[in-house]
Amino acid sequence: MKFINDQYEAYLQEEININRKKRIPDSRVHCCIYFIPPTGHCLRPLDVEFMRRLSKVVNIVPVIAKADTLTLEERDFFKKKIREELRANGIDVYPQKEFDEDAEDRNDQREDQVENIAHCEFAYLRDLLIRTHMQNIKDITSSIHYEMYRVRRLNENNTVVAHANGIPEHHLAAHEM
Repeated sequence: MKFINDQYEAYLQEEININRKKRIPDSRVHCCIYFIPPTGHCLRPLDVEFMRRLSKVVNIVPVIAKADTLTLEERDFFKKKIREELRANGIDVYPQKEFDEDAEDRNDQREDQVENIAHCEFAYLRDLLIRTHMQNIKDITSSIHYEMYRVRRLNENNTVVAHANGIPEHHLAAHEM
C-alpha cells in the first residue's frame, strides 16, 4: 500500500506544481493482480483483510494461483466461493462482473497449454488487462482511487500547500491510507 500511495503522491506533487508539465508521467499503479492460494475451500482471513484494504486504493484482479492443480469442478466451486466471500466482505474487485471472452478471440488463440482455455485462464487475464479493459482500469484509477487519495491529501491541514510554498519536506507527515 505504501508503494501505491507513494506513486499517487508523486503524481499529486507534479499535478500541483505551478509550472506543471503538459503531460505528467503516470507512474500510478492501475491494477494489482492478487494471487489466491489454491486451497479449494475459502479465503484466508489475511487475504480478506489485505484485499479489503487494497481494494480502496487500487483495482484488484483476484487470480487463483496454480489453478491447474484443481479439477475443473473444484476450480469452479472455489471461484464461486471466492466471489461470495468477496461480496460478503464488501471487497470490490475488477471487473465487477465475470470477464467473458469473445468467440472470435477463442478461435484465434494458439492451442498450447497457456493459451488453451480448457486448461488455463491466462488468455482471459491477458485480454482483460491488455486488450479490452486497459483504458477502463486507468479511468477507474484516475476517477476513483487517485481522486480519493488526492482529496484526502489536499484536505490534510494544508500540508500540500505548505510544501508548495517552500516548507522543507521533512516537516510534512507521511500518511498511508
